[in-house]
Amino acid sequence: MDVYKKELNERLHNPIENINSVKGFEIITESLVYKVYDVFGRNSLLSILYQTGVFPGTIIAERIKKEHNKEEFEIMEALVILIDELKEFYSIQVRDIEQYEDRYRIIIENYCFLREPIKHREKLKFGKAFCRINKGYFETAFKILIGSKVKKIEINFLEDDPAKDVCVEELNFYFK
Repeated sequence: MDVYKKELNERLHNPIENINSVKGFEIITESLVYKVYDVFGRNSLLSILYQTGVFPGTIIAERIKKEHNKEEFEIMEALVILIDELKEFYSIQVRDIEQYEDRYRIIIENYCFLREPIKHREKLKFGKAFCRINKGYFETAFKILIGSKVKKIEINFLEDDPAKDVCVEELNFYFK
C-alpha cells in the first residue's frame, strides 16, 4: 500500500506556488453572481451586491472619521482622503468636475480591483451587476463622510474605456 500511496502522491503533487487564487476567485465570482440571479432574480442580486459594498464602506468611513477626529468632511476633502486610503484597490483619476445649481458632478477614470476578474470572465461585464459592490461601497462611505452637507450621493457607470483600461464613472453629490 505504501508504494501506491507514494506513487499517487507523486502524481498528485502540485507546488503551492502553482495555485492561481485569482483565477479561482474569478470563476467562483462569476458562478455566484449568476447563481444568485437564477435563484433569486435580478433585483435580489443587485441588492445583495450593493449591500456587500455597504458593510466595508461603513467601516472605512467610520475609521476615517475617527482617525481625523472629524464628523463631516467637504466633498473634495472626502474624495482625496477616501481614495488615498484605497490605493491598494483603486487607481482613480479625475477627468472633469462640473458644478450645477443642485449638485457637483465629478467624472472619474477608475481602475478597480474588480476590473481584472471581470475582464477574464465571459458573463461578467463592466458597469453591470458585479459593479454594484463598488456602488454600495462608495455611496455609503461618501454619505457617512460628507453627512448633512449633501442630500444624496450617486455613482454611475458611464462607459468602459478599453484604450485606457478603465471604467469612466460619474460621482454626483446632490445638494437639493
